[in-house]
Amino acid sequence: MGQEESHTEEMDLAQIQDLCIIFMKECPSGALHLHELKKIFGVPSSSEESLYVETIFRSFDTNQDNTLDFLEYVAALHLIFRGNLEDRLKWSFKMYDKDGNGKLDRQEVKRIIRIIYKIKFQTSSVNMSPSEICDRIFELVDQNNDGQITLSEFMEGAQKDEWVMNLLKLDVNATSWVTQNSVKLP
Repeated sequence: MGQEESHTEEMDLAQIQDLCIIFMKECPSGALHLHELKKIFGVPSSSEESLYVETIFRSFDTNQDNTLDFLEYVAALHLIFRGNLEDRLKWSFKMYDKDGNGKLDRQEVKRIIRIIYKIKFQTSSVNMSPSEICDRIFELVDQNNDGQITLSEFMEGAQKDEWVMNLLKLDVNATSWVTQNSVKLP
C-alpha cells in the first residue's frame, strides 16, 4: 500500500547529503536547536508548520536534551524520506503519543489531527472537522473501545483502512516540503 508512490517521492542520497552538509555548516557545535531547524527550513514560529516541525523535532530528540545531534538528525532524515512503512507508523505513533505512555487518547489524536488538518487539508474539500476525523479514527482503530489506542491497534488499524493509513502515518508530503523549502537555504 503506497509503496510505488513513496518511491517516486523518495529523496535521493545526494539531496540527503546536501541536508547533512547544511547541518554541519549551520551547526559546527554538532547540536541543532529547534529554532535553528525552523530557520534552516524557513518556518515562521507562528504557523501550523512550526507546530509540526516542533513535534517532529521532539520525536527525534531521543536523549531529550532539546537538541538534535548529527546522528539524531541523520536518523530523522533517513526515516522520513527512506524508512519502511512499519517504521514510519511506529514513528507516527510516537509523534501522536505526546505524554509517552504508550497509548493514544482522544486529546493526543485531536492535537495532531488539528495540525495535519491545517497543513494538509486547507486547500482540499474535506467535509469533516478535526473532531469528526478523530472520532472516525477511534471508531475504526480502537478495537476494545476503551477510549485509547495501543501501538498494536494503531498498526493494525492503519493497515486495514487506507483512509486511516493516510492520516495515521502523518504523510503531509514531507519529501516535497523539505525539497521545496531546502531550496531557500544559503
